[in-house]
Amino acid sequence: MKFCAVFFRETMNANQLPTTLTTADNTVLAAMRFTPQLPVTAVVVMPAAMGVKQSFYVPFAEFLAEHGVAVLSFDYRGMGESLPDQYRHSLRGFDATIIDWAEQDYNAALLAAKAWQPDVPLMVVGHSLGGQLPGLVLDHHLIDGMMTIASGSGYWRENAPQLKRFVWLMWYFLVPLYTRLWGYFPGKKMRKVGDLPKGVICQWARWCKSPHYFVDESGLPMQTNHGKMRLPILAMSFTDDEMMSRRNIDSMHSFYSNAQVEKRHIHPKEVDARRIGHFGFFRPQFRHTLWQQALHWLTTMPAKPAN
Repeated sequence: MKFCAVFFRETMNANQLPTTLTTADNTVLAAMRFTPQLPVTAVVVMPAAMGVKQSFYVPFAEFLAEHGVAVLSFDYRGMGESLPDQYRHSLRGFDATIIDWAEQDYNAALLAAKAWQPDVPLMVVGHSLGGQLPGLVLDHHLIDGMMTIASGSGYWRENAPQLKRFVWLMWYFLVPLYTRLWGYFPGKKMRKVGDLPKGVICQWARWCKSPHYFVDESGLPMQTNHGKMRLPILAMSFTDDEMMSRRNIDSMHSFYSNAQVEKRHIHPKEVDARRIGHFGFFRPQFRHTLWQQALHWLTTMPAKPAN
């Protein structure tokens, strides 16, 4: 098993502490540690959804830290504060794939969290892509439990109806065209997802066009470690998700064939809301509802089965 060296560089003294991670291939990532003043009961790694910066998750991370759960968030290479200065205006030539995000970046975060808080359970709260990738992470065995938020397979024919109406155009026409023209995916200009490295968007397009989702460059199913993961999972999904259908959600979690999966498919009315959607869970308005559910599960989850 490949060992990933991890180093921290602290930049200020506060409960919310900017830091860096260095991966096995010597890529430096921007990260953030949220340290509770209460005794720490668990540590959470919070990987982002596709095209989302770690800053989006700050309110929820602060909430967990207020209740004794330490949190480590990070930006994947080529995203957010992990983007080198020379690529701030254009990602043309930036080399990265989703596999790099999993095997290098995600893995570095797990190792860093374990080194930081070695005596408490290591949990993952994975939003969308963040809940898909653990089966591609080298040291996935470090994870004691996982919560997935609006995390589905991404296969376009299973997408929510409002997304499926046009997403085929993106995968089969817009991504090939714009990536060829720009050298990366100019999502900001298109108001879709955000700017993504060429290797990331091309790999994601292959995945989203396949019912197997995780496929290689030839479109053949990849051998992943999802089925090897024996751990409790809470899958929180939402009836009004504009991207992930219930079928997407079920398909994704079927990959975790030996995990203890509890599914909660939540209607906004159950939490006195008009809308939740794909991103809404992380809005502070759910501090006393969805966030309390998450906190309770993270601090009282079922024991991880012995391997």
